[in-house]
Formats: sequence, C-alpha cells, structure tokens
Amino acid sequence: MLVKQISVFLENKEGRVAQVTRILSDSAINIRALSIADTTEFGILRLIVDKPELAENALKKEGFTVSITEVIAISIADEPGGLAKALQVLHEDRISVEYIYAFISKTSHKANVILRVEDCGRATESLEAAGFLVLTAREVYDQ
Repeated sequence: MLVKQISVFLENKEGRVAQVTRILSDSAINIRALSIADTTEFGILRLIVDKPELAENALKKEGFTVSITEVIAISIADEPGGLAKALQVLHEDRISVEYIYAFISKTSHKANVILRVEDCGRATESLEAAGFLVLTAREVYDQ
C-alpha cells in the first residue's frame, strides 16, 4: 500500500526545477503531485510520479542527488474538514506527521493526500479503521 516518493536535492539556482521536469518529460514520466521545501541555499523537491524507479535512474544519470521514500496516500472528501478528520485520527493515535501535501484526483474528484509519517503501517491501520481509503501505489500512479 505504500507509495514511492522521489526526493530531489536542488541548489537554489534558476532553472533547476525546470531541468528536473524536462528530464522527467524526456523519459515519458508523468508527475502526479509535487511539493518543494526550500531554504536560501537549497530545496528538496518531492514528487509522486507514475514510474518512480525510472525517474530515480533518469535524474541520477543527470547528476541529481535523488532518494526514494515510502509514504502513504489517502483519499478524502474534497470538502471543508475532510483533511482535519484524517489528521485527528493520527493525532489521537499519537502518530506524528512529518509532512503532507495533496492533489485532486481527475477520476474520483476527491482529494488525495500524501503523508510522511513516523510509522506507515500503524498510520495505515488507524486510518483504515476510521473508514479512510488508503490508496495503493498503482491507484496513485495511474491517476
């Protein structure tokens, strides 16, 4: 059920994100979601793509520092409070969220949320027990 996320270390230089997206495009890799966290010197670009291993290899070949991290993806109602309910479940079970980002599904018209948590297995169990749909990697990559 875990989704593979690509993390790319980038210096804060003009055109670096464009270069990453061009490499992925040239490799016929589709970006499903992305997030960037930056400081004045560098950033971490986090991506959910349809072919994570191919993306990792293509970016490394071009000299980027890349890692794959396992995250979970859940589908929530795209309405006020949808995310709050899911995060409350994790809070009540004392599961720490390291970071989060979301995207809208083209097919289900729901919000898909990517969560990096301290314990993916426990978080998955808690969310499913509370009635949340935890997406498979294929469901996320094929959106």
